[in-house]
Amino acid sequence: MTDHLIIFDTTMRDGEQSPGASMTREEKLRIAKQLERMRVDVIEAGFPAASNGDFESVKAVAEAIQDSTVCGLARTSEKDIRRAAEAVKPANSARIHTFIATSPIHMERKLRMSGDQVLEQAVKAVTLARSLCEDVEFSPEDAGRSEPDYLCRILEAVIKAGARTINIPDTVGYTMPDQFAELVRNLMTRIPNADKAVWSVHCHNDLGVAVANSLASIASGVRQIECTINGLGERAGNASLEEIVMAVRTRQDFFQCDTRIDATQIVPASKLVSAITGFPVQPNKAIVGANAFAHEAGIHQDGVLKHRETYEIMKAEDVGWSKNKLVLGKHSGRNAFKQRLIELGLEVSGEEGMNATFARFKELADKKHEIFDEDLIMLVSSDEAISVNDERFKLLSLKACFETGEAPKATVFLSEGGEEKSADASGGGQVDATFKAIESIVTSGADLQLYSVNAVTSGTDSQGEVSVRLAKNGKIVNGHGADTDIVVASAKAYLNAVNKLQSGLEKVNPQV
Repeated sequence: MTDHLIIFDTTMRDGEQSPGASMTREEKLRIAKQLERMRVDVIEAGFPAASNGDFESVKAVAEAIQDSTVCGLARTSEKDIRRAAEAVKPANSARIHTFIATSPIHMERKLRMSGDQVLEQAVKAVTLARSLCEDVEFSPEDAGRSEPDYLCRILEAVIKAGARTINIPDTVGYTMPDQFAELVRNLMTRIPNADKAVWSVHCHNDLGVAVANSLASIASGVRQIECTINGLGERAGNASLEEIVMAVRTRQDFFQCDTRIDATQIVPASKLVSAITGFPVQPNKAIVGANAFAHEAGIHQDGVLKHRETYEIMKAEDVGWSKNKLVLGKHSGRNAFKQRLIELGLEVSGEEGMNATFARFKELADKKHEIFDEDLIMLVSSDEAISVNDERFKLLSLKACFETGEAPKATVFLSEGGEEKSADASGGGQVDATFKAIESIVTSGADLQLYSVNAVTSGTDSQGEVSVRLAKNGKIVNGHGADTDIVVASAKAYLNAVNKLQSGLEKVNPQV
């Protein structure tokens, strides 16, 4: 028998704590639906007590998701727990995840509490959470640097109080794989009522061993892994969902468990999270990087052509890379377009939304002869990113001029609440000039923290995907734009960010 390994995704909670990765309610819903499509067991949708915006986001996810458990994080305070319970209440399957620090340095320096006080607080919190929700998880924060004897005391007590999942976090990514696996194994062996709970780990990547620690823990008997899409997370990130899922599935000879994940949805999930957060995936990233299944060396190419398994331990199509990427062209009809979106797991809201997206597809097909799956994914992501409810500024047209030896110039025409406005500017380059021209109209006063460009596909006619991050008064927003002209894509991304700054859709970044 192969055990079921529970996948607990915390992209929308711990992943969102990456500076600049804050998500709107609508963006969280899109990610949650993709995680559900991927058959993730538990979706940690946020920290309801952190803000009203996060509470509403978690509640919206709880209302929308049918097949996955929806979880809300809470500290051990009564206010946090009641807030989390209220947020996840609409879910078909709900969970409250409560935590308190247990390492000596955290208890002394941060909490200013004794071990006995922390234990009492943890038991009280779990008891309250269990009275409000059947499914309760407990985490001793910074377990990797906690005293094992003390961990045994507090974990035995919270299991007795009703916690049904015990999560062991390596909060600062300090522990090495053998050490961490031994810690978990000892806790599961020494605690008398350990069999009453599912054991879990949550590993950070500060020393680059988050996935290794997670896999070592699975080999020691852990049956839930907390992880994120693309390894997103604060500081160096969390354990990468895609790497853990495919390691366990590929090495069934070693691991005595498997997940229920639909791996063909991994690449679409990776692209969606990357587009929403503005964090690009490095080309050599395992599983989801552009080069993950590419072969440059002649000896590798020869081997793969003769027998794929000589150099490939997985099939690219098994994780969502399309084998036949050329799907549509300028003569393709609406039904074929709609059907391909369904096959790719891309959702467009309403008939009006489908009409607008199809019109943009036709516009793209006039500029670009070959339309690839990646183009469609970016087309839908870009449409969703741009459709801000209170879109104050819209790009009407743009003229950018460049000549060797002359300062680049740009002229932009924008619509502000239906009124057309224009501005000229010079800059260090065409994009710089364009941004200065836009800023002279919108006067956002924001700081540009990130400008990132990625080619969606190969070829000189590829769409350019641009991400822009703006910050003002502690508020950080991401803007996105795509076009075959990189200057136009840049203008779209900048305006998308400006509209978000003024719409109030994004919350204050958790780091602030």
